[in-house]
Amino acid sequence: MPTRIIYGGRGILLELICVSLLCLWVPLPPTSAQNPSVETIQAKAKEQSTINQPNPVEDERRAFAISLVISTADEARSDFDLALRPRVLARSADVLWNADNATARALFRRAWEAAEKGDAEEVTIKTKDNPPPIVIALKRASGHDLRYEVMNLAARRDPALSEEFFAKLTKDTERETEDAKGGRSNDGWSISDAVTKRLLVAWKLLDDGQVQRAMEFAAPVLDQVSRHSIGFLSALRAKNPEAADQRFALLLARAQFDPSADANTVSGLSSYAFTPGFYVTFNADGGGRFTGLESYNFNLPNLSPALVKRFFEVSGAILLRPSPPRDQDFTSSGVQGKRRVMVRLLPLFDRHAPETAAALRAHFSALGGPPKASTSSLLTAGLVQEETGSKALETMQNRVDRAKTSRERDAIYADTAVGLASQGDIQAKDVADKIDESGLRAEVRRFVDFESVRIWLRNKEAAEAARLAKSGQLTHSQRAWAYTEAARLLTKSDRPRSLELLEEAAIEARRIDASTPDRGILLIGVATQFLLADRNRAWELMDEAVKAANSTEKFTGARDEIPFILMTTRHNKLFAFGGKEYSVSKAFRLLSEDDFHRSIDLAKSFKNRGPRATATLAIADAVLDK
Repeated sequence: MPTRIIYGGRGILLELICVSLLCLWVPLPPTSAQNPSVETIQAKAKEQSTINQPNPVEDERRAFAISLVISTADEARSDFDLALRPRVLARSADVLWNADNATARALFRRAWEAAEKGDAEEVTIKTKDNPPPIVIALKRASGHDLRYEVMNLAARRDPALSEEFFAKLTKDTERETEDAKGGRSNDGWSISDAVTKRLLVAWKLLDDGQVQRAMEFAAPVLDQVSRHSIGFLSALRAKNPEAADQRFALLLARAQFDPSADANTVSGLSSYAFTPGFYVTFNADGGGRFTGLESYNFNLPNLSPALVKRFFEVSGAILLRPSPPRDQDFTSSGVQGKRRVMVRLLPLFDRHAPETAAALRAHFSALGGPPKASTSSLLTAGLVQEETGSKALETMQNRVDRAKTSRERDAIYADTAVGLASQGDIQAKDVADKIDESGLRAEVRRFVDFESVRIWLRNKEAAEAARLAKSGQLTHSQRAWAYTEAARLLTKSDRPRSLELLEEAAIEARRIDASTPDRGILLIGVATQFLLADRNRAWELMDEAVKAANSTEKFTGARDEIPFILMTTRHNKLFAFGGKEYSVSKAFRLLSEDDFHRSIDLAKSFKNRGPRATATLAIADAVLDK
């Protein structure tokens, strides 16, 4: 076509007819490019024809996957016990959501009804009729019951549906909710079941990366100070500092004008500002309660100077309020609890608000004498950096010299060994070996060695982790996990050694007591890792894992972590190893991608309904999620 060239400013318009001229000097492309081969044309045509075209095989597989979900849900409604039914129904709804939204909603509602009944009867898996009192107490305190599990999945899919469930829960516990909102329980622990669950679900959404939905979901109950609300804000700060700080500022403003705010309110607020992940309150007799989140690595928040100043203004004003007469004191902390909160926080006031600190000391004296130095670790936990190296050993020796009994000395050695091990200090082992009592010595040595393994793994030092796993005083479960994780680190860099470690992990897993679910959990983890390197071996180990799961009624498929607990006079260590990479769901998703029909047959070989349903739904999810 003609080429039109316009020279702006002069108004001159030239039209050049140059098609023939261009043809004279433009280089001609190679003949092969001008005339593509028949094979190339056919290949491109075939490729184009497959775009957006139905895939009969894939459609058939999706239809079959949907039928698997429906049949699993039907079985759960009719045959499963109350502890398992809501879990399977809710998971079925979650898997089916994108394929059949209407049916999925109906399944969520049936799951909720089953969860309400199960929680009312206080059932638990494998102890459904008479659960131990400690199990019931822990469920109530943590909020992790059947209704929480249903709401957790529903919130991911449909906020309106989860709000419907929360409305029912709130109605059932209306009195508790009003008590919590009214401020009559300010210790940060005694909040309503509905509030607890809402915050836990919001926290889970945050972990899943749904930050905006998590904020919206938590917003209605972020008007009160509790271990869950402060914990949620600390977790939110890692993802959206500005939003978390804004909400914290609102909490400060509310506390300032709340007549029921007391010393425990201040202690809770201090957790966000200075000890994220560690929450402590005190009761009227001076006793304390705390929670430390080992699984979360919160960084010390770098709050703006204005927000720090605001915290000390509000906290000082609350702590300096006149205390009512003892017979009229209905605060959660009482006088003794208030004194302990003040002792705990005075070093912070000295550093950031010295004038207020002086007033607090005078107020403290009026409450019953000047503050004294305390040896209670709860008063300094999270605020004072733990002693390291030679200083820790010096303090230990001073305490040992004053100890009167072997039991006291053992407690001091245990405290020091655990503290040093958490810092990665190799002297921890020598200190642990000083403990006289054999049972405590073995327990502390196990912690020291396992903590060292975890540190090596965090530092991606697979060889050192594997060496210590072999020589350390670990359980078979810990050693199997350590080998598996070391193998994971070596998957790309040293495949032969990675495979050797996986075989060693399998050997250790077989040594685990068959009556526990740990053997099955760890064999599944080993098999899952093998799927990346040797699929034939992976299938062999999965067959073995299913047999291990079938050997005990305790393997439910719901748990994929193995807890580890150690308590000393100054330390409470609670963490779990394992996780998603050791789960039935993860393993069967991967197996279905390798061989769909074989994975279904293997899932059917689970004897217990729980793992069989979990495996089946994982396979269906792998198909429907594409």
